[in-house]
Amino acid sequence: VASKKEFVDIIRLSGEALLQVISDILDFSKIEANKMQLEDAPFHVSEAVSETITILSGRATEKGLKLNTDIGVDVPSAVLGDKARLRQVLMNLVGNAIKFTEEGEVVIKVKCEELDNTNIKLTFEINDTGIGMTPEQNSKLFKSFSQADISTTRKYGGTGLGLAISKNIIELFGGTIDVISEYGKGSSFYFTINLLLI
Repeated sequence: VASKKEFVDIIRLSGEALLQVISDILDFSKIEANKMQLEDAPFHVSEAVSETITILSGRATEKGLKLNTDIGVDVPSAVLGDKARLRQVLMNLVGNAIKFTEEGEVVIKVKCEELDNTNIKLTFEINDTGIGMTPEQNSKLFKSFSQADISTTRKYGGTGLGLAISKNIIELFGGTIDVISEYGKGSSFYFTINLLLI
């Protein structure tokens, strides 16, 4: 049974997530006008992941899905970057993974790709056992107002802005995003971001 503090945390984080949905439209406008910028502030990568899990765990539990994390031991605890924007990307990708998965699990993996005295490149993977996509559907991703197909839109909803915004945020982090998917067997979204060490 969740404690009072845990309920308060879930309410607070869920409220922030709702505000983020509203912000998507504003973000899209910023992207179109080349006005979006990232902030630099200290944060913990594990917190960005755990807060995403906290917000989305209810959805996963309702569907009987396992929601797991695997953060590499070589991932530094404290970095400098935009935690809110990173969490926004994770919320979108993990939220989609839960939405399109009827049974099985969703796993968030984080590993250190490159590291020097001042910079770090992290790779995030969001793996699911969901419906997967065909190569033709894959080609339509990351485009504004685009869904994999019309039937998907009818069944699952969505505006088609989330992945386009996420792609732009990741590019602002100096990274890239891509997906490997097999129809009927699930998808693996993976992206890299560059952060500063503290």
